[in-house]
Amino acid sequence: MIRVLFVCHGNICRSTMAEFVLKDMVARRGLADEFEIESAATSTEEIGNPVHPGTVGELRRHDIGGFEKKRARQLRRTDYDAFDLIIGMDEANMRNMGRMLGGDPAGKLHKMLEFAGSTRDVADPWYTGDFDTTYEDVCDGCRGLLGYLGF
Repeated sequence: MIRVLFVCHGNICRSTMAEFVLKDMVARRGLADEFEIESAATSTEEIGNPVHPGTVGELRRHDIGGFEKKRARQLRRTDYDAFDLIIGMDEANMRNMGRMLGGDPAGKLHKMLEFAGSTRDVADPWYTGDFDTTYEDVCDGCRGLLGYLGF
């Protein structure tokens, strides 16, 4: 079982999009039983809130479902031991993840687009309103992640 946790600031846009895009990708490859995929926030601002309507719209445009019961949750220190890979969407997420998790002694923390060969941050639609670009970034990162994992 490969356990992946995606992390962004609020867990209603980018990390949630990544969670359900990767779930869709592995399901289409017949690999769903080999993965546990979740997402979380570094902040408390959106805890308990549903997926952002822009993310919902983008996922639906690509026939990706399953997000209806998703509610934002905050990253916990216990997540470090519970997941194999903890993937942040931007530099601020990476700094906050390291602080919240007490460092990264096992090398589990990664920035999303590093799997796509880039040092860029995943575009944040909370500020841009551009969920299409975020979806492209997330797909690039998820495809790269699957390649990194040998799929």
